[in-house]
Amino acid sequence: MPFVRVSYLEHLYDNKQLERISCSIMGALVQHFNVPEDDLFQVFHAHQAGQFYYSKQYLNIERSDALLYIQITLKSGRTTRQKESFYGCLAEQLSKRLPMRKEDIFIVLVDTEFEDWSFGNGIAQMLQRTAGEA
Repeated sequence: MPFVRVSYLEHLYDNKQLERISCSIMGALVQHFNVPEDDLFQVFHAHQAGQFYYSKQYLNIERSDALLYIQITLKSGRTTRQKESFYGCLAEQLSKRLPMRKEDIFIVLVDTEFEDWSFGNGIAQMLQRTAGEA
């Protein structure tokens, strides 16, 4: 049940590249976090230069204007090993499929619980699923 937000500087990525980014993220989620293939909820945000800031060298990583911010909100419970494997796989896939520099891939995972999600109709569907399984 991940919700993905990708932010980037406008005019740096075209629709074909954004589709590759989307597919790469989804593939890594399926592979490393066992996300169902039809659990696809992603939004892409293009920003003007005055709305997009970053440190060009924080932690000795040299970033460029091609930076992608990838924020993924998902259910808690993944191990550190799973997360590290996910980061590496996604960076590798994006660097090959676009291509792009791995230094320009910034990923943040935001853990949530089942009660934090409603997929429509004002219902916490994931709470209903877990109650039915108990």
